[in-house]
Amino acid sequence: MKYRAEIDGLRALAVLPVILFHAGFELFSGGYVGVDVFFVISGYLITSILIEDIEKNRFSIIHFYERRARRILPALFFVMFACIPFAILWMLPNQMEDFSLSLIAVSLFVSNILFWRQSGYFAPAAEEMPLLHTWSLAVEEQYYLLFPIFLILAWRFGKKGVFWMIIVIGVVSLFLSEWGWRNQEAANFYLAPTRAWELLAGSVTAFIVQKKGVQKHNLLALFGLASIFLSIFLYDETTPFPSVFALVPVLGVVLLILFANKETWAAKLLSAKVLVGIGLISYSTYLWHQPLFAFARIRLSEHPSSALMLLLSMTSIILAYLSWRFVEKPFRQRNITSRRTIFSGSLVGLCCFLFIGYQGYLNNGFEDKLLNTQELAVYKSTKRSNEPNCEHGVDKCFELMSDGENGVVLLLGDSNAEHFSTSLRNLADEMSYNYIQLTYNGCLPLANFNRLEKSPGFNQNCKSFNHEVRENLNFHEKNIDVIVVSAAWLLYYYGSDLLETTANFNKHPISNIRLSHNGKTEIEENERDEIFGNYFKALFTLLKKSANKVIVVGPLPPSIVKFNHKNSLFSPNLLSSSEFFNSTSSFNLVFDNAVNEANISFIDLAKELCNKDVCSVMRNEMYLYGDPTHLSNYGQSRIMAPLFRNEFLNIGFNN
Repeated sequence: MKYRAEIDGLRALAVLPVILFHAGFELFSGGYVGVDVFFVISGYLITSILIEDIEKNRFSIIHFYERRARRILPALFFVMFACIPFAILWMLPNQMEDFSLSLIAVSLFVSNILFWRQSGYFAPAAEEMPLLHTWSLAVEEQYYLLFPIFLILAWRFGKKGVFWMIIVIGVVSLFLSEWGWRNQEAANFYLAPTRAWELLAGSVTAFIVQKKGVQKHNLLALFGLASIFLSIFLYDETTPFPSVFALVPVLGVVLLILFANKETWAAKLLSAKVLVGIGLISYSTYLWHQPLFAFARIRLSEHPSSALMLLLSMTSIILAYLSWRFVEKPFRQRNITSRRTIFSGSLVGLCCFLFIGYQGYLNNGFEDKLLNTQELAVYKSTKRSNEPNCEHGVDKCFELMSDGENGVVLLLGDSNAEHFSTSLRNLADEMSYNYIQLTYNGCLPLANFNRLEKSPGFNQNCKSFNHEVRENLNFHEKNIDVIVVSAAWLLYYYGSDLLETTANFNKHPISNIRLSHNGKTEIEENERDEIFGNYFKALFTLLKKSANKVIVVGPLPPSIVKFNHKNSLFSPNLLSSSEFFNSTSSFNLVFDNAVNEANISFIDLAKELCNKDVCSVMRNEMYLYGDPTHLSNYGQSRIMAPLFRNEFLNIGFNN
């Protein structure tokens, strides 16, 4: 296969936006499409090699897997190995446990499946996962595993038949991704069936180039280049992806491969020495950038500055050159490393990472080794349950949780309701009441607002959930004894303006919530009081029509503690009471008026947690918070359990 310098330049165009996007530079809001550029390039190169080998009767599946192992595993293992000591030094046990699982998943080429189950790609927690980026390697590895076998088996139908089979499979995969972003957003992003069409677009391109060669067409090549740039700068986290929107960068790559003859302007631009140089080390650069960013975010108590992230971006390129020069290149040369060395070394490396990962997971992230007795006790007080409170989901709950004889208790809201569920469910069981939980993380209860930083798929799911709640509650019939409702009221009301003078908290990614009303425009500050006032009144009125008693839990004062490494356990920053109440005075007026007008029970968490000086994050040297906007299991048992018990006793519940 003839070398094309512009392909290496295209690799640089893929990796740089990904790095700058992960570094947090807003200009590159669609930089994640660089992964899609990689997918198309991989599909093109691998298919080109396979076609050439098959037609010359020299194809060997063992030889193919050897080449892939030489290309992928040495640099990957080197970076994984380099991550381990920093994980041990800086990670808390829960982070170490997740990291251990990722070592297992990467070793088994299924990290995309793990991260699909663990966290969304754009979620705040994802920023502190050193191996998150390996999800794309897993997709490619799954393609490498299956596509050669498919090609050999299908070749009996002739090259033309194989070509059309690939097109049909690719179209099905594209349609699946269109369905996926609306219905299974996380799975759609991470899993191979909805990504396959991007790799297969490269495969189709390989067939065309193999038949017709690379054509010269300046305008089409420039159009392809412009398509990639437009998606990098115009797309953002709310763009449904992958979907038909991914056609823009994917087709851009296809046009460049087909029409960027070396004499075209686009090819000359992409063949610039600096781009070709970065392209040659793009794989190692991609491997290094995420661990550097993740460990910086873990180690620092504040969000890393733009200057630091830019420095780390450049560091990833330097480390990439070193690992390319001293790891990648030697292992690609057969005169230095034999096939037996590659396969045996790969097996040993995989077994080592599987063993370390299994031990880390089995021993709860080595919590007994990483922390002393005092540290372990304090650490355990920060924990929130990782187990789903519902049998049928983690983020969403719509089910009867326990049976009783005396009536029905219902918990309604988002994750700020869900984190009260253990206390409320235990109390309902103790008093022999049916307990029902209707919660959806990030979804404002019974509202039809759109969250502008969320995808259309999430907003549609939220509205559907709220509609289902209305349908199933049988409003206007008092068939529920008590409804407890709670949500992240302050975050929805203020969004990124919440406590803007408190720098540490304002930089926490969860504070970027922005709502639109009637699906059109963002709610402006001068509209907040009227819109939320009407919402609260409508919500409380609706709930009163369905239940004998309604208990609304007021907003949880945000903590500016970030549990990112063990030193942070013993140096909590405290939020002053005056700052909190002054910053939230407009919300308190609107919310309190709605509660008083509805004449419903009210649990005032701010009153419980804030004294005249500060809002507490600890009691008895244990943490009440599990993260800046949720209580820990300790806080739930220490704060919420007694408050719920008092409320139930006040309204006549007893044994």
